[in-house]
Amino acid sequence: MSGGTASGDRKTRPSDAAVEQRRQDILDHVIEQGEVRIDDLTTRFKVSLMTMHRDLDDLAERRLLRKLRGKVEAYPALTIETAARFRDTLHHGEKEALGEAAAKHVQPGQTVFVDDSTTLLPLVKRLAEIDALTVVTNSLHAARLLGPKVDVVLAGGRYSQEYDSCAGPEVLNLLDSIRADVSFVSVTAVAVGRLYHPDRDYAELKKAALKVANHTVLVVDHSKFGRTATYAHGDVGDYDLLITGETTPTEEIEAALNAGTAIEMVEHVEEGQPYDS
Repeated sequence: MSGGTASGDRKTRPSDAAVEQRRQDILDHVIEQGEVRIDDLTTRFKVSLMTMHRDLDDLAERRLLRKLRGKVEAYPALTIETAARFRDTLHHGEKEALGEAAAKHVQPGQTVFVDDSTTLLPLVKRLAEIDALTVVTNSLHAARLLGPKVDVVLAGGRYSQEYDSCAGPEVLNLLDSIRADVSFVSVTAVAVGRLYHPDRDYAELKKAALKVANHTVLVVDHSKFGRTATYAHGDVGDYDLLITGETTPTEEIEAALNAGTAIEMVEHVEEGQPYDS
């Protein structure tokens, strides 16, 4: 009798990466559904009720969802979007693949604009290795990652601690006075080609970024599609190129093609292990 219990106790525990990936997937599902029963989550993710409560407690402590009696519900889009440290870890494998693909569109000596989206941080790390670049960004995180080889122009204005970046009229004024060879922008939400952000200042910034470059690139991981937020800021068709993952919904790819935007789809492998309690 005791042998069976010991065997269960000795089974391999999932890695920290696997646990975090499961929590990301739980959050994605709750955001998609709006409200989900906890029992249904245990069935969907094949974990024990105790493990699910542990996962949900962690997400609730980070204010990424609200835990109620017997169920959980998503916070508004703004709360989800501004959980920057959590967003850094979402869909890591896909974002790395997107960053690698995007970096191939940059040549030494160019001027590049990069916005504050966490999706672009893998690209930013690669830009740090390209010679003689000038990078304009409103992201303090990106500026810190770029290092000594890059001439960094930081677009300052109203600082947001949640985004670790600046927005507002000062940033727009700077963007109006520069010219870049290529700009890279990502988004919070895309629905049938329409782009959205929960913060008006950042929506205005993304619209302004379209005017600063000779070549405009939109970089979006698959999870952003099929969603909306408060403020619209243009369409996929406003960009020369969309770089996205292979699991992006077909209807969104068709919307981009119909808008005349070139599309580059990348393969990716997410790190982590199968779910286990």
